[in-house]
Amino acid sequence: MDIVLSTFGAVILFFGLVAVLSSFYTVKTAEAAIITRFGQFQRSAPPGLGWKMPFIDRLEGRISLRVNQIALTMETKTHDNVFVTIPISVQTRVRPEKIYEAYYSLSDPVAQIQSYVEQVVLGHVPGMTLDEVFASQSSIAAAVKQELDVDMAAFGFEIVNVLVTDIVPDAKVKAAMNDINAAQREQVAANARGEAEKILVVKKAEAEAESKALQGQGIANQRRAIIEGLSGSIEGFQKALGEATAQDVMQLVLVTQYFDTLKSIGENDKTNTLFLSHTPGSVQSISEQIMQSMIGAQAAER
Repeated sequence: MDIVLSTFGAVILFFGLVAVLSSFYTVKTAEAAIITRFGQFQRSAPPGLGWKMPFIDRLEGRISLRVNQIALTMETKTHDNVFVTIPISVQTRVRPEKIYEAYYSLSDPVAQIQSYVEQVVLGHVPGMTLDEVFASQSSIAAAVKQELDVDMAAFGFEIVNVLVTDIVPDAKVKAAMNDINAAQREQVAANARGEAEKILVVKKAEAEAESKALQGQGIANQRRAIIEGLSGSIEGFQKALGEATAQDVMQLVLVTQYFDTLKSIGENDKTNTLFLSHTPGSVQSISEQIMQSMIGAQAAER
């Protein structure tokens, strides 16, 4: 009988020890444990080593206190009837003071947060044009965060940040936008090329005008020098030969210039053969032709 009692006592002691030891639990950092008693929420346990009443309390579950990112994709239509896909990242975490609400209020937090985000996005984007949506990514994210902060606070969740990561229009619309952008850039490039060509033409015309002006000045100076030289030659010739008239002197000078011209032509490398009759009669005829040409030119100028 004593042996039976001893064995029974040892078994009870063993199970009691097992029950006591199994009542200890650990909670990791950035987590909280949910302790229930007969199925009713009792308390939330912080990180570290904890103990619960054996056979009465139960470790119902654990909930993370870390920031959790939920990636969502919204599809909606803009004011100018363009369908766009908007990837949104919602960063949430459980409020430490509202662990009970976060664990028991929502059956599927991700799906319900997505519903709230869709409600906010559908309330903003359809009133904007596509260009306004691209320019208002930060305002859309701020509106989503503001609405979610208010709505999710009652459920124990804090909205840390909301990021609108991209605006993706329909593929055909995107291609059309790229074509428009390329056409605008080509138009700017064409205007730039036109302005450059215009500047080149203007500068070329200015250079030609200046060149012709300088050329005219050079010709005028050359003629002035020729006239001055001829005047000096005629005066000296008349002093040496008192009987010679001005016309005789002019004919002599013209003939001299004529032969100088022939000499210049002959010295040119590209000249092959030049046939001329140089009898006294032809020289007289050349002189008269040159004089008549000069008189005719003076008459035409008048």
